[in-house]
Amino acid sequence: MDFQKDVIGRSYERPVVVDFWAPWCGPCRVLGPVIEQLASEEQDRWDLVKLNTEEEQQLAAQYQIRSIPNVKMFYRGEVIGEFAGALSRPQIQEWLANTLPDARKEVLGHILDRLGEAGALSELEAFVAQYPDMQDARLALAMAVVVPSPERALALLAPIPMGSPLHDQVETVRALAELMQHAPDPSAAGQALLQAQNALRAEQNEEAIKQVIQAVMADKAYANDLPRRAAIALFHAWGADAPLTKHYRRRFDMALY
Repeated sequence: MDFQKDVIGRSYERPVVVDFWAPWCGPCRVLGPVIEQLASEEQDRWDLVKLNTEEEQQLAAQYQIRSIPNVKMFYRGEVIGEFAGALSRPQIQEWLANTLPDARKEVLGHILDRLGEAGALSELEAFVAQYPDMQDARLALAMAVVVPSPERALALLAPIPMGSPLHDQVETVRALAELMQHAPDPSAAGQALLQAQNALRAEQNEEAIKQVIQAVMADKAYANDLPRRAAIALFHAWGADAPLTKHYRRRFDMALY
């Protein structure tokens, strides 16, 4: 196959879904017929390309395929969504609904690009009120308000079902909400989490992660492993390439083990 032409080039005309699979993979044989049937039914909306990772090992490595089946959606030359594992037909349909580009998603993208600027949060709130069915918008707003208003963040997440492709991001927000709602006790770990809460409210993220790591060092099992889960949630929220993540992830790992 000509990946540059059939996937990258084609994705400038319409979305292209790439199913990374291999003949020996049992779950791939479960997923394949389901996603192929959906592609046939929705051929006016997106294209499906099947990529055998045994035959295209360089491409599999380029796109960091560590387990299969792995499905990625390309649009305008970029990966805009993905999932791993043999999802059911309803789960794939939900993923498609949340991932396929449309005018609303472009507007949402512009708002998210400006989050942190004056008025952008109000725009996001208005957008969610207008399009309450857009789960990625609800998730973005929940992440934006979880520190000052964890109860509201949890309410925003409530309509997103279990098994959603957004599950990992939802769990990140839930862990942060639990951190912000936690009532500290006089223990060393409890007091460190109290300082972390105060730092997050003051937008002092570096101090917050220092205090969370301090809580890990004081008591790894405190409050059902809350310090550990909170640290991982902060790293996920900031992103793997964020300076704070790069600087403190190793320190966290050392505190944990």
